[in-house]
Amino acid sequence: MIDRIINASADGLDSEDPQVDITLRPKDFAGYIGQDRLKENLKLAIAAAKKRNEPLDHILLYGPPGLGKTTMASVIANEMGAQIRITSGPAVERPGDLASLLTNLADNDILFIDEIHRLHRTVEEVLYTAMEDFKLDIMLGKGPSARSLRLDLPHFTIIGATTRTGAIAAPLRDRFGMVHRLDFYTQDQIEAIIKRAAKILDIKIDTKAAAVLASRSRLTPRIANRLLKRVRDYADINGDGIIDSEIAYKSLELLDIDELGLDPADRMLLSAIIDNYHGGPVGIETLAAITAEERLTIEDMIEPYLLQIGLLERTPRGRKVTAKTYSHLGKKKDDPNQSTLI
Repeated sequence: MIDRIINASADGLDSEDPQVDITLRPKDFAGYIGQDRLKENLKLAIAAAKKRNEPLDHILLYGPPGLGKTTMASVIANEMGAQIRITSGPAVERPGDLASLLTNLADNDILFIDEIHRLHRTVEEVLYTAMEDFKLDIMLGKGPSARSLRLDLPHFTIIGATTRTGAIAAPLRDRFGMVHRLDFYTQDQIEAIIKRAAKILDIKIDTKAAAVLASRSRLTPRIANRLLKRVRDYADINGDGIIDSEIAYKSLELLDIDELGLDPADRMLLSAIIDNYHGGPVGIETLAAITAEERLTIEDMIEPYLLQIGLLERTPRGRKVTAKTYSHLGKKKDDPNQSTLI
């Protein structure tokens, strides 16, 4: 599997790794660039909750990785003046782990659960009552002597984040009072994010260079910030530390990221469809075998952006490339050098 600089699902702005620099995270809505409709809805909900002196209703945030779901949860907590505890679905293995988290919360606290779709089913069942009635049912003992103990919980808020909302069980999804999708950002918003990050990191970058980085950041803040740091490394070693358009182009060429933000893994997938299957359609399992990538990697990390910018199509028979793909890769539909494999 290719190590991808544009991988939005690990490291970067949304990472909870303590070794990762998290100073780029905005603290409030004023500093959070983009997602304007979501911010307006959340501002209204927060103002109403504070006026009634109640906790926020439970919130589910979903969308592609790297768009700021964890950051948004922290902003919500700061705007509410509440404490936030952060965990992830795979980390909560048993109902006892969930009970430990919930019983240590205070009124109006926020529990953020990343990758909530990966919660174990037995944990989900305990969470239903906790979210709806603020009660926790615990089984003491086993066999005939087992008995149930119901504990009162503080009035807290669950914020769940997921890249796969369809994988969340319907009973759990229905208990979220607010369900919001985070969308890809615009070019101008990504430029603003890059300039903000450069100011925080004390990096000198001109407007044209910021536009170049933004155009290749796949409309994703996490990738934009990662590219900025890698281009800074190039500027420090091969220049005077100032990022101009020439430095930006040279460093991105070294990283092998083209003008649409595609890396070798993206181009390999698209080329495989063109060269081996005349542009498609081709099944996802076949693509996984050809490219030596896992099916989930293709579906969650590679496809979303290619679909977003119109280079790939999903059909009932499989994946197909578009005319735009041929143009971008410099290939022709009737190229005699293409494979005749069917």
